[in-house]
Amino acid sequence: MDWRHEWLTSFTSTAEHSGGIVLGGAVAVLLLTRYTRWGRQFRRLAFAYFRPGRTWAGWRLLLTLLLLLWLTVLGVRLEVLLSYASNGLFTSLQAMNADTFWFHVFVIGVLAAIYVSSSQLAYLIAQRLTIRWRTWLNDHALADWLNGRAYHRGRFVTAPVDNPDQRIEQDISMFAQQSYGLSLNAIAAALRLMSFTAVLWSLSGAMTIFGYQVPRAMVFLAYAYVIIASFVAFRIGRPLIRLNFLQEKLSASYRYALMRLMDNSENVAFYGGEGVERTTLTARFSSVIGNAWAYAKRSLRLQVFNGAVSQASVVFPYIIQAPRFFHRTISLGDVTQTADAFGQVHDALSFFRNSYGDFASYRATLERLTALMDANQESRALSGPAVIHRADALEIEDLRVWRPNSQPLIEGLTLSLSPGQALLVRGPSGSGKTTLLRSLASLWPHAHGIVRRPVGTHTLFLSQQPYVPLGSLRTALAYPEPGDLISEDRAREALRWVQLGHLEDRLDDETHWTRTLSPGEQQRLGFARILLTRPSLAFLDETTSAVDEGLEHALYRLIRERLPQCMLVSVGHRSTLSAFHTHHLHLLGAGRWGIDAAPG
Repeated sequence: MDWRHEWLTSFTSTAEHSGGIVLGGAVAVLLLTRYTRWGRQFRRLAFAYFRPGRTWAGWRLLLTLLLLLWLTVLGVRLEVLLSYASNGLFTSLQAMNADTFWFHVFVIGVLAAIYVSSSQLAYLIAQRLTIRWRTWLNDHALADWLNGRAYHRGRFVTAPVDNPDQRIEQDISMFAQQSYGLSLNAIAAALRLMSFTAVLWSLSGAMTIFGYQVPRAMVFLAYAYVIIASFVAFRIGRPLIRLNFLQEKLSASYRYALMRLMDNSENVAFYGGEGVERTTLTARFSSVIGNAWAYAKRSLRLQVFNGAVSQASVVFPYIIQAPRFFHRTISLGDVTQTADAFGQVHDALSFFRNSYGDFASYRATLERLTALMDANQESRALSGPAVIHRADALEIEDLRVWRPNSQPLIEGLTLSLSPGQALLVRGPSGSGKTTLLRSLASLWPHAHGIVRRPVGTHTLFLSQQPYVPLGSLRTALAYPEPGDLISEDRAREALRWVQLGHLEDRLDDETHWTRTLSPGEQQRLGFARILLTRPSLAFLDETTSAVDEGLEHALYRLIRERLPQCMLVSVGHRSTLSAFHTHHLHLLGAGRWGIDAAPG
């Protein structure tokens, strides 16, 4: 080894290898993303981010990848140089040559310093890359989930996905980290395999096997040893893919049951339903534990086999090279370098065998993320009435609404409302009152027809249980607009109008308002939103069911007085609501309906 000129040789070598890996990697990615299922899944998730486009940021990303690739190649080259330096070190010890010994100590020190520095630089760049990639993936997944209200309509698709929150938060992070780790480690393994095979080839001698003399036998034995071991390991570890997928699914199901109990703690406590809840939670946890045991047993079998193979490989090269060393045909440095090269070749060939568990987890992550994307896409393709913007009217033309089993709820509904008019929807339970409102909001996919109405913030939907977002009371009042758009004076005035004046001084308090406010107070908060946002059209689905008739009368009168041009569509059962509505829609069941003007 010519150490004086090695820096130039290494520079040209790493550049050539980097170029070859770029070309070979491009071909491999093209083949994998075309002919394998998991490759196509990876393409869906990753290609949009790594496409350079015309911006500097896109090209900077590619340059970052090339730098990481070069640092990986450099790391393997340094490992090869360290093996030669170690050879010289042990050979000088055997020869009792102090000057040569200290020279190789110096060389090892310099190489080690460069190796550590380049490794830390690669780690820093990789962390920056994966964090940015994770941020982009999170934004992309959130946009895809929220677009077209897929987060809600996804429950109506053929195969609804479980726990989309876990897939967005946890699986995206795992995908970014595993994609980087598996890909660069695979490249490093391929480089080590090529580099140390050449080293092992130069150190290996002939060996007689079953009466035949095999030249360079060490190389062939190493390959045969690891290939056979990898085949057995794949057979042992194959069920880990399915078990890993089930583990994430069952764990998420158990967490959801715990969260649901917390969200409905008061109802459970009123019923005294702790026994039933405990049975449900225990059953779900038992499924988690059962799958965990199956995963642990299968992993143990794989780990025992891999451990045995790895431990046997440690002593194997010494046994093979010992006769040549004792006959003084090779030096001590050659023996140690042979062991190092054999170990590197073994580890490189064993990469997929040792990484099978990680790859199984990666496959499961790809399945979960692409399943969410498929469900989002399918939910946006579901049917629904055509909603056309019209600022000054509500017109419903030939609206059909049916149950998931195709049983009709409403057939051929046609009506219109002008500014200032109000419609009260009535009918027996199960006749489709709430489903009608969901259809008009494009939330119910089993509907068809034409709806012309104000869209966006010009329309406000209030359910029986108003949604109270996380954050301050001001945020809850302004929802779905940002809280900072409402001045303190307007917010205080709106609270007083709906008889929530006792909360004026808590506008900017951040607490769990859903638990702090009673159902009646939450419904009054919904009316305050109407007064603040001043919509052209408001849908009210039994939004006064938790208040008494006197307060209900006061809230509706407040809307009629302060927003006289606002069109209202209400669902309710109380006769006191008739005074605030100009038209009545009666749902009679089996698709039948009738409409008339309110008396008086």
